[in-house]
Amino acid sequence: MKRIEFPFTEEAIRELHCGDTVLISGKLVTGRDAVHKRLHEGGVPPISLENHIIYHCGPVMLQDPKTKKYRCVAAGPTTSIREEPYQWQVFRDHKVRGVIGKGGMAEKTLNACKEYGACYFHAIGGAAQVLAERITSVDNVHWLELGSPEAIWELTVEDFPVVVTMDSHGVSLHDKVKENSDQILKGLL
Repeated sequence: MKRIEFPFTEEAIRELHCGDTVLISGKLVTGRDAVHKRLHEGGVPPISLENHIIYHCGPVMLQDPKTKKYRCVAAGPTTSIREEPYQWQVFRDHKVRGVIGKGGMAEKTLNACKEYGACYFHAIGGAAQVLAERITSVDNVHWLELGSPEAIWELTVEDFPVVVTMDSHGVSLHDKVKENSDQILKGLL
């Protein structure tokens, strides 16, 4: 088990390899389809994304009516392939060091991970409440006009569990699984 802490440097990310299990601590930001599309179209993020990891997640938040502070009650990963048209550019333009999601991404993202020193991390789908327990505070929210699931939520996490499935060395666990599955299928046919 490896550990990384915010700010996530390129050097720390390049030490990670496909298949590594990692515990993330410090700051994470969420961002889904609308955030990535807005950034792709030249939107200026409300905070610096440099050396951040973006969590492809539409968290479920509850707001205390008295204090107006939020707490996260569910934070499962969303399917990342929808960000494939934009992810490479977000890495390039904003020096983002990683993204967390589920289901894998494709060649543009893998190439960008290698070129810009980033990783794709896989979080366990179906464990939204368990993952929310790793969020120690909800620090801010931006672009709430996009809707709560699509907003940028600033989170503090402790020992947030992920697996590296695309690394900065050009290795993709998703590609390996597909290749192995294709070989097994050929053997069965």
